[in-house]
Amino acid sequence: MREYITESHKRCLAYGVEKERVYSEKILTGDALKERLDAKRELIDTAEPYVKQLYDFVKGSNFFSLLTDEEGCILSILGDSEILNEALSYKMQPGAFMDERGIGTNAMGTALEEKRPLQVSGKEHYILAYHRWTCSASPIRDSAGNIIGTIDLTGYSQSVNLHTLGMVVAAANAIETMLDIQEYTKKLTYANSFTEAIMDSMDSGILTTDLAGNVSSVNRHAADMFGYTSNEFKQKKIWELVEDWDKIKTQVLMGKEFTDEDVFVNSRKNRRQLNVSLYPILDQNHNLVHIVLVFKEVKQVRKLANKIMGHKAIYTFDKIIGENPEFQRIIQYAKKISDSRSNVLITGESGTGKELFAQAIHNYSDRREEPFVALNCGAIPRNLIESELFGYEGGAFTGSKSTGQMGKFQIAEGGTIFLDEIGEMPLDMQIGLLRVLEEGVMRRVGSNKEIMVDVRVIAATNKDLRVEIEKGNFRKDLYYRLNVLPVHLMPIRERKSDIPMLVDFFMERISRRLNKKRVDIGEEDMEMMMGYDWPGNVRELENFIELTVNTGSMPNRILKSFATLEQKSNPWSLLENEIGGNFSMGGTRAEGKPILRLEDMECTHILRIIGIHGGNITKSAKALGIGRNTLYRKMEHYGIDSSEIERCSKKEQ
Repeated sequence: MREYITESHKRCLAYGVEKERVYSEKILTGDALKERLDAKRELIDTAEPYVKQLYDFVKGSNFFSLLTDEEGCILSILGDSEILNEALSYKMQPGAFMDERGIGTNAMGTALEEKRPLQVSGKEHYILAYHRWTCSASPIRDSAGNIIGTIDLTGYSQSVNLHTLGMVVAAANAIETMLDIQEYTKKLTYANSFTEAIMDSMDSGILTTDLAGNVSSVNRHAADMFGYTSNEFKQKKIWELVEDWDKIKTQVLMGKEFTDEDVFVNSRKNRRQLNVSLYPILDQNHNLVHIVLVFKEVKQVRKLANKIMGHKAIYTFDKIIGENPEFQRIIQYAKKISDSRSNVLITGESGTGKELFAQAIHNYSDRREEPFVALNCGAIPRNLIESELFGYEGGAFTGSKSTGQMGKFQIAEGGTIFLDEIGEMPLDMQIGLLRVLEEGVMRRVGSNKEIMVDVRVIAATNKDLRVEIEKGNFRKDLYYRLNVLPVHLMPIRERKSDIPMLVDFFMERISRRLNKKRVDIGEEDMEMMMGYDWPGNVRELENFIELTVNTGSMPNRILKSFATLEQKSNPWSLLENEIGGNFSMGGTRAEGKPILRLEDMECTHILRIIGIHGGNITKSAKALGIGRNTLYRKMEHYGIDSSEIERCSKKEQ
């Protein structure tokens, strides 16, 4: 006997298998069989065509083929009727276990024990009833090499042939190959589903195209953006969807980045603007084969940019200090108009808090989560204000960025733009602004493409625009477009009862910011402060309190001048005249001179230089040895506006 037969017989003897046994002692039926077959459905379905093919080779020769699981349980049986009926009489049926414990030495059970293909014929079978048969079986393994079943071909013993085992092994190999393919396909399908799920979960539209312009894949968000189904996308060329595609593709082919650019696309409903970034897909030879396009809503991109750049309003109505009844009426009116889409014109003297009110209106509106962008029309050179407002295309003028730049209107998309000192806007620019207000569209400098904008405009001025209209400095039609919802802010002299509250607020905030002690203000000092008209309004009062906190006591000489009519117009001239001399205040001194903050000295010096040059920013910046943009930033930091510049210019001249 062959060695594996001898070893098998020893095992059968040890198991206590009777040689007279006719059928397996373990047979599943009913629900137990159904559960087993359901659990092995993938193996059954995969092996079925190969079991049938194996039988077809020997059909009519009194053979039957069997499929078992890893425990030897028969899952299916197919064969010639004569031998099959005989096998069924031995209960060789689905659910019967053909392992060595159940039916002794046989090809299926012994192949599972030996873990290799083998043949058992005639008397090699342990039980007597199977001596008339020959069977050949081979284990079936999964992709990890684990045995998951066997395939067997059984016939009468006189039909024994080594080629029979070869056919069984070939069938087992074919089943294993198919299982591997199915496993790979399953993993690939899962990977594709996983990738699609990730792509669909992103809030960006993702589309891939080959160099011929064929759309190969698209995620759900891109379908929503464009209004096409996935199949409709694949019937279109990329240039039908994205304008100027040839120029964009050329940049990618040249190895240039194309990131966060605004492009026009053709959706099902209309032509719209989206932000897009392109990413190349290279083959193993580093040749460009596909391009990934990632689309975002322009509004979403700007929202992120605004978050980074800090275009956000910080003031709210509860931060506006004042209990004067008329002032409270203005606040309630401002709250009431906050949610309107109509334009607002805030008027009032310099320092009354026009930007503070503009931010509060924005934060009280339904646009509060969108950007708030402020632009001082009086602090930007005439030749740059158009590009600041509307942006420009690359190469639109000398010194412009090659990629172009968004203007304040595009940055403020969905939110609010605050145009401070609107009365300083040049006449030719007023026409462009009027068009945006009337039609809701704008053009970048150097472009003829119209861009839709959804921006609420809040303008502010300390000038009487009706007088400016009569002088020919301001367009009447623009005035009426802006002055839909007028808000006029009271000067502080008309609400002097609020001065103690404002003083207390500024004292607390400034002392905390400068990490200095509060200065106690007596009744007499407060009376003098309330008797002063404060032509600079709240800003002047705040500066006075900051001076007080910095010096550690009330600036007595300035304070006393508040009570004299001849000094009411400009008590601060005392500060300007005595910076280098005998400074009469109770502040901290070093060697007989007051200690002033470097910022105070810088602000005073900047005002003086601007005054000497008659308000010319370019000349002033050159004289100071700094860039013009740096000077603008410093002016904005110190709150130097057009009225301050005008005052200093007159003084120096």
